[in-house]
Amino acid sequence: AALEQHAVFDALHAHFFGLGATGWQDWPTEFHDASGPAVADFAASHAAEVDFFVFGQWLAKISLDTAQKAATSAGMAVGLISDLAVGMDPGGSHAWSRPEELLTGVSVGAPPDVLGPDGQNWGITGFSPVALRRTGFDPFIATLRAGLDHAGGIRIDHALGLSRLWVVPQGETADQGAYLTYPLEDMLRILAIESHRARAIVIGEDLGTVPAGLRERMAAREVLGMRVLWFERDEDGAFTPPGEWDPQAAAMTGTHDLPTAAGWWRGRDIDWTWRLGRSSRAPDEAADRAARSRDRVLMWQDFLEAGTVSGPVPDPSETDAFADAAIAHVGATACELAIIPLEDVLGLVEQPNLPGTIDEHPNWRRRMPGRTEALLGEERVKARIDRLAKARLDTAPSGPRPLDRGRVEPAPLRRPDSDKARPR
Repeated sequence: AALEQHAVFDALHAHFFGLGATGWQDWPTEFHDASGPAVADFAASHAAEVDFFVFGQWLAKISLDTAQKAATSAGMAVGLISDLAVGMDPGGSHAWSRPEELLTGVSVGAPPDVLGPDGQNWGITGFSPVALRRTGFDPFIATLRAGLDHAGGIRIDHALGLSRLWVVPQGETADQGAYLTYPLEDMLRILAIESHRARAIVIGEDLGTVPAGLRERMAAREVLGMRVLWFERDEDGAFTPPGEWDPQAAAMTGTHDLPTAAGWWRGRDIDWTWRLGRSSRAPDEAADRAARSRDRVLMWQDFLEAGTVSGPVPDPSETDAFADAAIAHVGATACELAIIPLEDVLGLVEQPNLPGTIDEHPNWRRRMPGRTEALLGEERVKARIDRLAKARLDTAPSGPRPLDRGRVEPAPLRRPDSDKARPR
């Protein structure tokens, strides 16, 4: 029933989009009720269009299943890791068909911080904590099961939302929001159950303004945190040696919201910051660049002490040398998992997304500089991947890592009922 309802939404969206509607709120009023007679009549008279969107969902599912099978057959212990978004489009299928499960009148975002000095308003909605309790967390469970249906793991975007979400009233700026509390312990228990059922790992994006004690409570439920090269520092600013990184975490050179390794070394993020007038981290551009120069020295010193590199600090223009070192260094950390963005594997300078911007920066519009097979076949790229693999093997504890032990347990449990509602 949920699949059919979503397909009807897609057909309606395609129909009214051509007339200028961007969300279901722009449709004629009689189509706002998903179970109303106007919607039923439309579905009956546009059966072919509805069937097309059912086919699209089927095609997506078998494609993801095939990709996961190919990954694990090739020797990957985990394979695909799906991404659980922090929310959904208020003009989308879920908000149209089951509005009582979601927040209304507010938008989810983030308070002012280093990444977004003015705060962030993402223009999305999310599950209502009251509705979650009322429904026995059914929409959250259905979402997890859908995400784990074709993957060996799931990454929870903005995992801080398991504890609290920054919500902004409609019409207000992002810094005028407030925190809304969520039933953290219940949601962590559900995560543990569903990841066990699916034999999958869970990664929580615990970056940003992290509530006190959240990381410890996530760790108690075996949720891997995210540890990013730039942020692993002590109170004096020195970078953390790789052997002291949190084992129960995924180590990364960066994320889609952060500068690439090459971009950070060159200072490309500083270029964008001052071009857009968004800096709150330094009194002027010269001070910002001076601070980056000091950080380059500190970072390279960390690499030297760890045995990742040898020789003097490269010039800021020598981005390939730094990308090589950063990837090997992250691979040598004590973390159970290491994930390297493709931008860093290729040594690209520009980051894919700049938080807090829409048109000021070409978010999600940059293509890779070639076909995947050709890019991964380049000698410098193959050398980086080989060095990463060697670093992981050299730092692995005796016996399999905990991740590997979890993937080879016998007698997997029965998959959840595939007829459960799917997330939109």
